[in-house]
Amino acid sequence: MSTTDYLIINALGALDNPNAPHSADAAGKLIQTSDELTIDARTIADAHASGLTAVNITLGYTLGDMPPYEHTLHELDVWDAIIDSHPDDLLKVRTAADIRTARRDGKVGVVYGFQNAVAVGDDLDRVAEFARRGVRVIQLTYNQANHLGDGSMAPGNRGLTPFGRDTVAALEQHRIMVDLSHSGENTCLDTIRTATRPVSINHTGCRALVDLPRNKTDEELRLVAEQGGFVGIYFMPFLNATGHATAADVVEHIAHAVDVCGEDAVGIGTDGTVTAIDDLDGYRAQLAEHVAQRQAAGVGAAGERADTFPFVVDLRGVDQFRQLIALLEQRGYRSERIEKIMGRNFLDYAERIWGA
Repeated sequence: MSTTDYLIINALGALDNPNAPHSADAAGKLIQTSDELTIDARTIADAHASGLTAVNITLGYTLGDMPPYEHTLHELDVWDAIIDSHPDDLLKVRTAADIRTARRDGKVGVVYGFQNAVAVGDDLDRVAEFARRGVRVIQLTYNQANHLGDGSMAPGNRGLTPFGRDTVAALEQHRIMVDLSHSGENTCLDTIRTATRPVSINHTGCRALVDLPRNKTDEELRLVAEQGGFVGIYFMPFLNATGHATAADVVEHIAHAVDVCGEDAVGIGTDGTVTAIDDLDGYRAQLAEHVAQRQAAGVGAAGERADTFPFVVDLRGVDQFRQLIALLEQRGYRSERIEKIMGRNFLDYAERIWGA
């Protein structure tokens, strides 16, 4: 199978040109909102050139001082306007069929997702509102604790709170993916055991290979897979104990996840853009401040350091997916397995949650 024939779905990524002045100015901030992203001609061209079929983007409140609910509604408006202004290139995804349509029509499907459920507040009716607005993925926690449960860096490692259980039930009712990326281990395990539908971990690594809180244990990975869920492997520094992850590390974590979960549950969730940062030296100067701000705010993760890029240097840019496919081929994976990892498994999982 040619690399151009693969369905490529990024279970957590970004559409942005980080080199554009607007985005570059925001790169060192603790918070980067949709207003500070640059979806320009290069962003669109690079997405197409990469072969990307669909991507789950992060919008809404993740962390910071802004009011979570109001900020989230604003960002939904911003992204609706972005997609409306690029009708020939972008398609808002509500169902698995929309991903197929994006591929058929040569567009990039945009999946609306949250990386923190704080915007739900104490009002479960908001889940229905977010669903009506097209939100298809909601991650329960970021690194810190919230009123649903604990994030991966929360020292208490609680399980789901009673309201967290109610929220999971509401997400299931409205056919929104329950994403356990960033969750603490007990919150993750509680959710898997509480859920009546399959759940996902859209961007993570394997703790059996690198013992860091942002990576998931074999038990978490296996239980997600056994219930028909999905696991996406990220292109992040947490894949190597030194913090300097390489493309080879990405392959090792994918291979371990396949060994634990089976080949029908594993995919990719890069947690990054398609457009590469051009000036790495300039970015390195901003990175130290950014990491320090995250640590001071209590939202950083173990493994984040001033000298660790939040991406894999030798697996980025418009060729990142083709490079990964080539590495998986070198690993001896047959084309059917690679097809599943690059996008088919996420699409099948989406059908189970959103409907065809």
